Amino acid sequence: MTLTLGYVPLVDAAAVIAAADLGFARQEGLDLVLSREPSWATLRDRLALGHLDAAHMLGPLALASALGLSGPQADLCVPMALNLNGNALTVSNGLWAAMAPEDDGLAAVAAAFARVARERAGAGRGLTLGTVHPFSSHSYQLRRFARLGGLDLDAAVRLVVVPPPETVDALARGLIDGVCVGAPWNSIAVAAGLGRIAALGCEIAPDCPEKVLALQARGADDAPALIRAVHRAGLWCAAPENRPALAALLTERAGLGSDASLIARTLGGDLIVDAAGRPRTNPAYLRLDPAVYRPDPDHARWFAAQMIACGQADAAGLADRAAALYRPDLFEAATAP
Repeated sequence: MTLTLGYVPLVDAAAVIAAADLGFARQEGLDLVLSREPSWATLRDRLALGHLDAAHMLGPLALASALGLSGPQADLCVPMALNLNGNALTVSNGLWAAMAPEDDGLAAVAAAFARVARERAGAGRGLTLGTVHPFSSHSYQLRRFARLGGLDLDAAVRLVVVPPPETVDALARGLIDGVCVGAPWNSIAVAAGLGRIAALGCEIAPDCPEKVLALQARGADDAPALIRAVHRAGLWCAAPENRPALAALLTERAGLGSDASLIARTLGGDLIVDAAGRPRTNPAYLRLDPAVYRPDPDHARWFAAQMIACGQADAAGLADRAAALYRPDLFEAATAP
């Protein structure tokens, strides 16, 4: 059986890439064809229109697509999660210099950012921040970061959508003053001398749910083989001894535009945050460990609460409708011994 699976080039696509390229899918009788997509909007539409059978997808976008809140309404289900955390806020070198926070702590950085954002807005030259999609944990983390500094993000900052692979170029061209994006694009921007990692997503919202495996619901009968393949690949990705091989695979296959050593450091949570080489380590920066793969309906409810809080959806029944799209039963049936 041949299945086409879409992904956006990010480190958290590791399990689906490994499933296709390292034989896990073939062992389940699947010919898994990967389709690299240029943006989340393109991936969303191709999945909804049936050009893709499954996708590595933003959790909130999968829900928004299934609920008819973004793009063509799609009959989707989520039988597996792919990671927790993995995002960071990177700001331009000029913005970081203007912020000059008292220390690197989250509260001090958020307060400094809020101060500069208010100053720039008052002077008629407000900041522009990039996010990968309105329906994303990145957008919700930006709002939470702003609230930590006492800032009304919508009143002071212009938010624009920038696909992950385009974020480094957008910073280089001065189109944005900062961006919240997933690994490894923050580290690539730092390595290019374009910015400073100001805050880690795992500190703004600890154990934040992120990407999921989303399927056309009509393909649920074929899901067990795909779930098993991606799950077994995910367990391989989670093993520390496999990081060098995984980093090499992602660098070559995912087109991440970087060297394998940068990807390997990212997998271990060992980051370089500025051009001076200042290190920062947080093992929770990107979680691909075995505990993350079972889809948790509470994560869907959290996404629903964020959608409601920022005016993307009405509250009535949204949490329960969102939770129903997460299918731990499919995951458990497929992965049971």
